[in-house]
Amino acid sequence: MKIFIDSANLRDIEEALKRGFIRGITTNPSLLAKEPKAKFEEHIGNIIELIKRHQPGISLSVEVFSTDPAEILTQAKRFLNTFKYPELAIKVQIGWDELAVIRSLAAEGIKVNCTCCMDIPQAVMAAAAGARYVSLFWGRIREGGTAKYANQKKEYIDSGRLEEDDFNPAHVVRETRAIFDRSFPDCEIIVGSLRSVADFTAADRAGAHIVTTPPKFFVPMATHFKTDEVVQQFLTDFSAWLK
Repeated sequence: MKIFIDSANLRDIEEALKRGFIRGITTNPSLLAKEPKAKFEEHIGNIIELIKRHQPGISLSVEVFSTDPAEILTQAKRFLNTFKYPELAIKVQIGWDELAVIRSLAAEGIKVNCTCCMDIPQAVMAAAAGARYVSLFWGRIREGGTAKYANQKKEYIDSGRLEEDDFNPAHVVRETRAIFDRSFPDCEIIVGSLRSVADFTAADRAGAHIVTTPPKFFVPMATHFKTDEVVQQFLTDFSAWLK
């Protein structure tokens, strides 16, 4: 399993890159909107410069900001021509019209990260259309099964569109992985929309190829109270021995 960082913050990205444990970066329009105002191309260019400085060749996913198929194609090609980064993946949201866009991009050898996938059929259709990555949104899948979305959930279950298990993200990732292993071995599952460090571990156990993680979880993932206790014991014991 590979770890990506899910961020557009230059400082957070650089801190992760300097430590060498990430194998990719995912961004989206909402993450970019949290950063100080700048030109889109300039900000992505700065991310690419950080990659070249610290970990050349890792994956970078940049998302389109349109729902119009023609405009998505135009933006995708502009990103490729502007950034000229070989490991750039274009993030395209799942949708009926978007599947044709994914097919067109894939036919030209362009890496596509199909994003906003919430269930197994969406993920499978994206992979079949040629996506290199499929992003399943762990936290949002789980939230779809909560009381807030009771009406939509009931409608989907009653219509046969989904089953109860399809609101369990571990089930969705596990079953999608089994299908990909059989039929789409070149397509990797990216799990995003994490709500806790526990989600990171659960996504790994469920079979995610990649877990893209908010930077706020990295320090907690690297720490443990027993680690602190043992390190302090080692230092104390060694200090006493030196006296």
